[in-house]
Amino acid sequence: MNGGAARVGVIVLPGSNCDTDAGNAAREVMGAEPVYLWHESRDLQGVDAVIVPGGFSYGDALRAGAIARFAPLMDSVARFAEQGGLVLGICNGFQILCEAGLLPGALARNEGLRFVCRHVYLRVENAETPFTAHYRPGEVLKVPIAHGEGRFTCDEATCERLQAENRIVFRYCEPDGRVTQDANPNGSVHNIAGIVGGPRNNVLGMMPHPERASSCGLGSEDGRRLFTSLQAGLVGRADVRA
Repeated sequence: MNGGAARVGVIVLPGSNCDTDAGNAAREVMGAEPVYLWHESRDLQGVDAVIVPGGFSYGDALRAGAIARFAPLMDSVARFAEQGGLVLGICNGFQILCEAGLLPGALARNEGLRFVCRHVYLRVENAETPFTAHYRPGEVLKVPIAHGEGRFTCDEATCERLQAENRIVFRYCEPDGRVTQDANPNGSVHNIAGIVGGPRNNVLGMMPHPERASSCGLGSEDGRRLFTSLQAGLVGRADVRA
C-alpha cells in the first residue's frame, strides 16, 4: 500500500452474517475502504488485505467451511496468500481457511456439543505478526466467541510444529492469564484460539470475533488493536496487492 486509504476485501458467502461487521471494523478502525467480494467471482479487485468473516456459510452443511472452501474466490485468496498477502479468517473464516489448506488442523464440534456465545479471555502468545504487532506478549484480551464447531484439533506433530515455529497466536485463558482447562470454552487442543500460517505468517485464523470487540459500545475494545496492527502491516506492501 503506497499512500491513500487501504482497500480491505471482505468475502460474502451464502450464510455469512459477520461480513458487514468486519467491513465496519475495517472502515471505522483502519480508515480503510471495505470492498465486499462475492464468492462466485475470482476477482479480488486489487484489495490490500482479505477478511474471511464469520457466519454459517452454506448452513455449515457437511461441516463448517467444507463447502465454502470450493468457492471460486478462494482460489484467488490462496494465490494472494502464497504471495504474502494478509488474510484474516474469523470464526467461520478460520474454519474455511483450514478446510482450504491455508492453515493446518481443523475445527471440530465443541467438546460440550453446544453452541457457545459469550466473552472469553485470550492470552497473546505471539505479538510479532502483522495482526498482533500492537499487542504485548502475554497480554490478556476480552473478546466474544459465537460458535458450535470451534474446537481446534490437529495431530501431535502439527501441534509441536506450531509451537516450535511460534505460530500459536492466541490461547484461551483465565482473566489473570493462566491457561487452564476451565478457561477453554470448546476443548481446543492446548487451548489454541488462533494460529498463523503462510510464507510470512501472513494468514491468521481465530475463532473469537475481534470485530465485535472494536469499540466501547460493544463491551470491549480489545479487538481494536488487531485491526490497527493490520493497518500498520499493510504499509509498503504494494508488491502483494491483489
